[in-house]
Amino acid sequence: MKKRILAKGMATPRKAGIPLGVMKVLDPRQLKPDSAETERILTVLDETVVKLEITRLIPRITGSLDRYARMLGPEITSSLLELQKLSMEIQHLLTSPGDAKSMRAVKQRLKCSLRNILRLFLANPLLYHGLKYEVRVRESPADVFIKAFMEFRDFMLERLLTTPDEEKEMIQFMKDISLQVEKNTEIISALQGELAGVIQTRDEEVSRKDKTIENLKTSMEDLAKNCKADIQLIMKEGERQQKEDKEASQDRCARLKQDIQRLGPQFSALVLEHRASELVLRKTTYDEVQAAYNEEKVQLSLLMEKHAMLLQEYTQIEEERRMLKEKEEEAAREEARRNNAATCIQAFWKGYLVRSIYKSVLKKGKGKGKGKK
Repeated sequence: MKKRILAKGMATPRKAGIPLGVMKVLDPRQLKPDSAETERILTVLDETVVKLEITRLIPRITGSLDRYARMLGPEITSSLLELQKLSMEIQHLLTSPGDAKSMRAVKQRLKCSLRNILRLFLANPLLYHGLKYEVRVRESPADVFIKAFMEFRDFMLERLLTTPDEEKEMIQFMKDISLQVEKNTEIISALQGELAGVIQTRDEEVSRKDKTIENLKTSMEDLAKNCKADIQLIMKEGERQQKEDKEASQDRCARLKQDIQRLGPQFSALVLEHRASELVLRKTTYDEVQAAYNEEKVQLSLLMEKHAMLLQEYTQIEEERRMLKEKEEEAAREEARRNNAATCIQAFWKGYLVRSIYKSVLKKGKGKGKGKK
């Protein structure tokens, strides 16, 4: 038992403060059989669930045997045909008064046929699972029963795997939960009271603001009425002022026309006088401009000649500079050649001296060697 608990603790970490028995209830994945007897009970319950689901599918399958015959095989198909025939007999006996003995016999045959069909399906789990996803069945009261039975199966598994100590832990945990719920209920009640006060304050504030809004709306309506009357008055005043301005403008236009007619001859005389003066001024200005132009033309000619002379001198100077630069470069190259030649001669002479000295040393060495012999 201790090994089983340790294994479960390693598979799913236990939450702090929650008893192991409660963890089993909260996480059904931790419920695993721990004895052969428990496994046998679970096997019976699981087979019952499968039988209920197969029984739920049988009416839908028998209603479309042509569609599922190839998938079911000849043995199951013939058994379903027999079950369908017995069901029709039962319905016939129920609708018409008959012998009770015959009814019992048909019911017994129907039970045997259903057991045989369930045995064939249980012997072929792949066929059952394939039909489960292939056959579409509408929801029915059988679904509620199957769901309730599966809950009963989980409950039985929980009861089988719960030890007395774990049950005590779970009861204590439920008591703690109840106390916590009571505390939470009290807190919720207090919060609800505060919320009611806040809501009341908010409603009062909303009511006050609604009244303010109504007063503002009334004031705006009154203001709109007063504005409408003011606008009408302003429009009337504007129309009157416009009429007066129009009449005054017409009078000014008439006076201006009279002034134009009166000043027209004076304007024509002034234009003629101005044109004569303009001709005199233009003639004087033209003579002055022509004289200045001739003088500037002479100066430009002198400048052009001076520019040509300066350009020639500049070209000559540039040529002299170029030739001087070439002579300097040639002198530099000649100097470099002389230096190179002097270097080569010095090197040759030094080599010659070294070879001469070396030869004399060799000769002296050979002479000493002969004397010793």
